[in-house]
Amino acid sequence: MSAHSTLSTLSRQVISSSRRRYTVPQLSFLSSPSSSRLLPARPLSTGIRLSARTNGYLNSRSRVEVESRRPFSRSATARAATAPALAEEPEEEIVADEQGTLVAEKIRNIAIIAHVDHGKTTLVDQLLRQSGTLKPNGDVASTSTPENNDATFGQRVMDSNDLEKERGITILSKCTSIDYNGTNINIVDTPGHADFGGEVERVLNMVDGVALVVDATDGPMTQTRFVLSKALARGLKPLVVLNKADRSTARPAQVESDLFDLFATLGATDEQADYPILYASAKQGWATTEAPEPGQAVTPGENMTPLFDLICSHVPPPAHLDRTKPFSMLTVQIESDPYVGVLYLGRVSSGVLRVNDTVWALDSNGKKVGEGKVKKLFGRRGLDRTEKDAAGAGEIVSIAGIKMGSGGVNVTLVHPEGWGEEGPQPLPTTPIDPPTISVVVYPNDSPLAGQEGSKLTSQMIRDRIYKEAETNVALHVLPGPTSESLELRGRGVLHLGVLFETLRREGFELCIGPPKAVLIPDPENPHGMLEPVEECTVMVRDEYAGGVVQKLTMRKGEMVSYEADDAQEGWVRIVMDVPARGLIGYMAGEFKNDVHGQGTINHIFKAYLPFRGAMDTGRNGALISMASGEASGYAMMPLQARGTMFISPQIQALQCIPGMVIGESSKAQDLYLNPCVKKQLTNIRAAGADEKIVLASPRTMTLEESLSYMADDELVEVTPKTIRLRKLILDEGKRKRMAKK
Repeated sequence: MSAHSTLSTLSRQVISSSRRRYTVPQLSFLSSPSSSRLLPARPLSTGIRLSARTNGYLNSRSRVEVESRRPFSRSATARAATAPALAEEPEEEIVADEQGTLVAEKIRNIAIIAHVDHGKTTLVDQLLRQSGTLKPNGDVASTSTPENNDATFGQRVMDSNDLEKERGITILSKCTSIDYNGTNINIVDTPGHADFGGEVERVLNMVDGVALVVDATDGPMTQTRFVLSKALARGLKPLVVLNKADRSTARPAQVESDLFDLFATLGATDEQADYPILYASAKQGWATTEAPEPGQAVTPGENMTPLFDLICSHVPPPAHLDRTKPFSMLTVQIESDPYVGVLYLGRVSSGVLRVNDTVWALDSNGKKVGEGKVKKLFGRRGLDRTEKDAAGAGEIVSIAGIKMGSGGVNVTLVHPEGWGEEGPQPLPTTPIDPPTISVVVYPNDSPLAGQEGSKLTSQMIRDRIYKEAETNVALHVLPGPTSESLELRGRGVLHLGVLFETLRREGFELCIGPPKAVLIPDPENPHGMLEPVEECTVMVRDEYAGGVVQKLTMRKGEMVSYEADDAQEGWVRIVMDVPARGLIGYMAGEFKNDVHGQGTINHIFKAYLPFRGAMDTGRNGALISMASGEASGYAMMPLQARGTMFISPQIQALQCIPGMVIGESSKAQDLYLNPCVKKQLTNIRAAGADEKIVLASPRTMTLEESLSYMADDELVEVTPKTIRLRKLILDEGKRKRMAKK
């Protein structure tokens, strides 16, 4: 093939085994200098010596020798692990044993973990593209090159959920698989928000290593500490990827120093702290062993090959799992297929599983909760499932054909025979951190109930929420204060808000109570309580820092540190310990107003500490509708002087009901207004022209913002088309009588 080919070639080798034929894609990038999508070349680092060049562009199969340049001393083991493997043979086989399963030494299971917006999902997308797994149109098994831009490929193919696409975040952990040089690499993409930390915790028991992605500008953040602590506690050896290293604000030397301090703070062993580092730009699709100059362009021939090689050399294979024992597997996720039904995803912990094998399902106590024959067995190939005949210990598979009465996540699937006198036993599960926020859910009792949704009864809501709790391990469901209500406990308002948004899109109508912190008894003080406290990290311009500190101090926050940000001049980094109940209302819009859009706030659960007493959030009274009907501009215009409106007839023809909150008062007291007054029309001609109606833009709030904003005597009414803020008791007279008691 000519070195001036404009499109890379995907070489394939078909290997026959006793049961299957495996197709192995190989990376081969030979780009033309005339290609319109090539990035400008940059000078090669003096620490890299190349033995092969092609018209000034790097060949991905070139031999690379690396000289480590770390700001602090590292062992030879780490330096050797960082260097890409030398491609003596460009094509290798995926070896299958006599049972038709993959050889354990050719399997790598790795999870991508990081703080939010540090580039995990984008990195996984690049690995799929450059391994030849992802076509430009989103399909699998096609050639891709690093010079393909985002216009050719879909944005973040791993974020397949509708809410993930709309919000631009990862909510659910997902598994994919690629084949590289004869090695099957299973990759698990995880969320970065603290509210979805349960998704990270439940998948760590099916991987043998983690890739910690850190922003080369921001450095380690709150969620970085959380996910890294969980990985280190499980004894996993991380490899580190400093992403966004091409930015002009990148500071890799300082970030590496901060990261090493974090490893030491979290009690990493010498083996875990001896981690290799790569510098990468997931958006541009390259990784390198040497830190590039900030803002410097890269040579188009550079790609993700160093990361592929590092995964194969640093992540241990699941060879410690015994395939001679009977089959066992711990399920971590439930999937569905329109043809085969429910699928249970997990990593095979022992033995070999074949189609038509009989399998039992055991809960955490060893009780049998289901059984069945394996109808289908699926592995992964990019975004698609691939049917298999057998799977051995270490492989990540999905199983169809098991019937369970309830549950599904953290359930042990075992072969019923071959366990000796004790019989099959459940596999140990990883304990999940407790929830910190609770809300109460009621069926919709509004006068407008049933006009938009189709699922209204408390029984339908109860069944759906309990079904969600079977797969959402961080969600706890308890009986509510009434027979028709339920108390839900989760990691945060965003965690619960995503659930409620899913329900309303499914046609449910429900009312949600105000979020409150989960309090537990103080073992040292019989009459005291403990409340969850969050470690809050704020990045803000220094002129707005005083207002933020004042607001958090009003909410019982305590200062931990206050320092200037090295990466950005004029910015400060504030760390405070704030009760979880104090952050509920502040993060729902008030923070954005205080910093004028120039700041970020992140929080993570720290510990349960003694209750810090009542706090004043400073919220004013509510503007409450006293009539029912459609709001009119004629009535709303004079009411604007009373406060900030939440509704506007010009934007949406919204039906008002008595007791509905239509705005925030400019005073501390609640005010009752009539937004439904219409202008009386007569047959008498007026002497002057009508006054022009001018309405200010209303304050629109999302579902999460509404949950955080409402007071203790209010509810959020959620329907498929509308989100209303209303009083718990709609009748004004009854509400006043209850307030006097």
